[in-house]
Amino acid sequence: MLQKVKFNDVEDVREFVKAASDCEFDVDISYDRILVDAKSIMGILGMDLKRDLTVHCHGECDKFACSIRKWAVA
Repeated sequence: MLQKVKFNDVEDVREFVKAASDCEFDVDISYDRILVDAKSIMGILGMDLKRDLTVHCHGECDKFACSIRKWAVA
């Protein structure tokens, strides 16, 4: 699954990392050539949060897919 997301503040990132950490599979987040583990709050905070980011899920979880809809970019 690929999903474009955008965060508004650090609390959004914290909530996203919590949701990603509950997944039993790997979840990455990227833009351009930068790719980080989506379960790493420091990794995500080191990214340019003004950009649209792409979430790469290496498995399926309906709960995670529902939880990231709040940050989805069309």
